[in-house]
Amino acid sequence: MAKTKTSYVCQACGAVSPRWVGRCEACGEWNTIVEEIVDSGVGAGPKSATAGGRPTQLVPLAGETESAARVVSGMAELDRVTGGGFVKGSAVLMAGDPGIGKSTLLLQAVAAMADLGKRVIYVTGEEAVGQVRLRAQRLGLGDRDVSLASETNVEIILATLQQGPAPDLVIIDSIQTLWTDRVDSAPGTVTQVRTSAQALTRFAKKSGAAVVLVGHVTKDGQIAGPRVVEHMVDAVLYFEGDASHTFRILRGVKNRYGATDEIGVFEMTTLGLKEVSNPSAMFLDQRDKDAAGSAVFAGMEGTRPVLCEIQALVAPSPLGTPRRAVVGWDSSRLSMVLAVLETRCGVRIGANDIYLNVAGGLKINEPAADLAVAAALISSLTGAPLPPDAVYFGEISLAGGVRPVVHASLRLREAQKLGFRSAVTGRLGAGDKSNGLEVSEYTDLATLIGQIAAKGKPRKAAE
Repeated sequence: MAKTKTSYVCQACGAVSPRWVGRCEACGEWNTIVEEIVDSGVGAGPKSATAGGRPTQLVPLAGETESAARVVSGMAELDRVTGGGFVKGSAVLMAGDPGIGKSTLLLQAVAAMADLGKRVIYVTGEEAVGQVRLRAQRLGLGDRDVSLASETNVEIILATLQQGPAPDLVIIDSIQTLWTDRVDSAPGTVTQVRTSAQALTRFAKKSGAAVVLVGHVTKDGQIAGPRVVEHMVDAVLYFEGDASHTFRILRGVKNRYGATDEIGVFEMTTLGLKEVSNPSAMFLDQRDKDAAGSAVFAGMEGTRPVLCEIQALVAPSPLGTPRRAVVGWDSSRLSMVLAVLETRCGVRIGANDIYLNVAGGLKINEPAADLAVAAALISSLTGAPLPPDAVYFGEISLAGGVRPVVHASLRLREAQKLGFRSAVTGRLGAGDKSNGLEVSEYTDLATLIGQIAAKGKPRKAAE
C-alpha cells in the first residue's frame, strides 16, 4: 500500500511548506500552518486529465456564439455590476462582512429570476431549509418557485444539480462550509475551499449553469481562503456597507465579461434590499452647503458617474505628532496632498490635526479626488465655505499642477442633472463638453488655493 503523502499548508495565504513551522514564511502569520493530505481534488488530478493520452478538440476562433449568453437577474443594479446579467457557464464569487446582506440580496435575486421563468437552485450550508423559508416569508418572497437544499458535501451537491435539466443559476452559501471526501481536512481549510470551488467551477463550465459562490471575509476585508480561488472564478464581487448607514454597495473588482469597479447601490429596508437608481442624490442628501470644509466630488465608479461630499476638518493640534484620520479615502494619498500644499503652495497645514471623511460611507479609490480634497482642506483651514453649486475633480501632481482626468464629460453631465452650475477641474480634453456648466480650468494648484484662501480668515497653525 502506498504511503499517504502530506503537506503543510498555511490557512491564511495558501503557501505550502515542507515541514511544520510556527510562522508562515510567505505571509508572516503565526500558527496558521496545518498538515493536510495531498490529493488532486474532485476531477482535477493530473492523472485523470491525461488518462489515455486522448487529445482535445481544437475549434477556430471565428464562429457563432450563443445568442442568449447572459441570464438577466431582474435586478437592475445587480445586472449593472455583472455586466448585463450572469453569463451562462460562469462562476462568480461574492464576498462581504457577516450580516451585511449577501444572503438577502441573493435570495431576492433568485426570486426575481424565478418570476422570469428561470430554474434556480439555492444551496445553503449555514442554515436549515426552514430558516431560509422564514427569511423569504419576511421579505414577501415565500411563494416563489425556488428550489432549496441544505447540504455541505460537494459530491451530494453535484449529484443533485446533475438531476434533470441544467439550472440557470445556482447559489452556494457559503464556500467555506463545503467539504469533499477526496480531501482529508476540516471544512474551511485552504485545501477544502480550493477543491470545492474547483469542482463547482468545473460543473458550471460543463453544464452551462451560472454558479454564485458566497465567501466570507477576514478582519482585513479580504476574502478568506487562498487567493487562487479568486483566479479560478470569472467574477469577484464585494458587498460593502456600514452598520451606521442603511445603504449597501455591490462592487465588482474582477469581471471577465464586463467592466471592473462597477457599483450597484442598494438601501437596506425592513422588506429587504431596495435598489437605488440615483446614488448621487442619496450621497448628497442633507448636505450642509454653507459649512466650511465641504466639497462635492464628481467621481466615476466603473461606467457610472457618482457625486459625493468630501468633508475635511483642520483643527489646531495640542500634540507633538498631529492626528490624521481618514475615512473612505487613501491615507497615503492624503499625505501626498498635504506635502504638495506645504511645499508647492506655501500653506502651513501640516502641524494641524486633519480629519477627512467621505460622507455616506462611500469608498473612493481614484486620484481624481485630489482636487476636491485639497479644496476642502483649504476651506476648513481658512473658514471660507466653497460655492454650494460647484463640483471639483482633478489629479494633483507632485509638482503642484492639476492634471486632467478621464470621463470629464460624464462627470459634468451628472453634475448638471443634479442642479450644479459650475465645475473646477484641470484642463478639459478636445472632445470634452461642458454640458452647460461654467467650467474653471486650472493647471496650477496654487492659483486655486489662493482664490479660496482670499475669501477666508486663515488661522495660525498650532505651535
